[in-house]
Amino acid sequence: MRVVIAGGHGQIALHLEKLLAQRHDAPVGIVRNPDHEADLTAVGAETVVLDLEKSDVDAVAKVLEGADAAVFSAGAGPGSGEARKDTVDRGAAVLFADAAQRAGVRRFVQVGSMGADNPDAPGLDPVFAAYLRAKRAAEDDLKARDLDWTILRPGRLTNDSGTGRVKIAEKTGRAEVPREDVAAVLLALLDTPATARRTLELISGDDSIADALSRI
Repeated sequence: MRVVIAGGHGQIALHLEKLLAQRHDAPVGIVRNPDHEADLTAVGAETVVLDLEKSDVDAVAKVLEGADAAVFSAGAGPGSGEARKDTVDRGAAVLFADAAQRAGVRRFVQVGSMGADNPDAPGLDPVFAAYLRAKRAAEDDLKARDLDWTILRPGRLTNDSGTGRVKIAEKTGRAEVPREDVAAVLLALLDTPATARRTLELISGDDSIADALSRI
């Protein structure tokens, strides 16, 4: 399975690329900074240097040609302002979905955010509210497309070792989840077409990933 991952140098993406490579799939990570290529190569991923904030749909579609699935895991990241929340967390996601449709890649998994249903809740930090609005707009755009999409909203991310024990549901409540487990769930979603057109939340829990997915 050839899987193209936007935000290929993110921590979740690197875990996912490693998992894909370990089972002899073909992960392809899109990165903005060529200095990051070595990190992707080290986990067994092919790299493509492309800035999604400055690219166009034809260039991105060329990368996606022949892929079996696309995963959007990019983000402006901490320290970025409101403008980049829009250009990356919304704009790049929309561009990537446009390119997937242009390239004929139907399976599309997008990493969303808890709280995107209520981005204008009172008391939110303005930059975080802008992030949630961008995530909400990206989700709304994806839901309107003729793609086999799944949106995964993880809880608060940690760098703890993954346990493989999770809770997955349309609403889980807020809690933590290791990035390693998020990557493992993304891999399982790629293998589970029945999760298409679902928006799912993810936190640590008591179920194996296979059991958690079977219940939805």
